[in-house]
Amino acid sequence: MAYHQGKFKPKNPNKYKGDPTNIVYRSSWELKLMMRLDLHPDIIWWQSEEFFIPYRSPIDNKMHRYFVDFLVNIKNKEGVVETLLIEVKPKHQTVPPVKNSNVSKKYIKEVFTWGVNEAKWKAAQEYCKDHNWKFVIFNEDHLGIK
Repeated sequence: MAYHQGKFKPKNPNKYKGDPTNIVYRSSWELKLMMRLDLHPDIIWWQSEEFFIPYRSPIDNKMHRYFVDFLVNIKNKEGVVETLLIEVKPKHQTVPPVKNSNVSKKYIKEVFTWGVNEAKWKAAQEYCKDHNWKFVIFNEDHLGIK
């Protein structure tokens, strides 16, 4: 994932639910998705990191706020309006880290990151189930990135 940040200026600011002058992207992947959301005719409205879900971290056992990358209201192929929570992550970060014979600092960091992400995603899935929304994780395959 290419890591660069900036501000996104939508061509359709009326579709953005929030302050359309302060939309921040944290990676080129998020920027790519923002451009699609802004221009796609089936997107009713969208927002980026404006919505959070409380979750308990397995690292410190305290409550934290998970700011989901995107909250989207979309008309699906059947014409039904759906609400999606979308997280953007590299595919390798969506599965538990693989332990090898030598436990490195990198592996320990990956375990901590995985634990926090898993807690966030479980909280998001429960929230979506309670609200009849869908939680999805977009990776390079969804974004057409090689």
